[in-house]
Amino acid sequence: MSQTEFRPGQKRFYDTKKFPRGFAKSGDFTITEEDLLIHFGDTMLHIESGELSPVNNEEKHFLAVLNNEKAAETKLEKVWLKYIHLSRDRKRFHTLNGRSKPENIGDDYIDEDQPLPGED
Repeated sequence: MSQTEFRPGQKRFYDTKKFPRGFAKSGDFTITEEDLLIHFGDTMLHIESGELSPVNNEEKHFLAVLNNEKAAETKLEKVWLKYIHLSRDRKRFHTLNGRSKPENIGDDYIDEDQPLPGED
């Protein structure tokens, strides 16, 4: 890892609810991104929630990025935004069928009270 002023987390960061097999095994994060999340994710989560106050310029910039005041520049900021997007946003579902519902849903319905054609 490169030199950073960002404080490492008090404990390792895992999101077993959204990524039960780990960040890298999900296929969404690289091994390097997983390493950053595990080591710094706890601190980033607490700064985002307001439980920790930023103590240096890098952490202050991180908070500004989260508030959409500045663009993400560091790997930590980019990987945290990626984590937020993948864990909190709605997942897109793509289908090959263009229709959302069958058009003629009532055509197959037969009222049992009416006799079938040809029955008397």
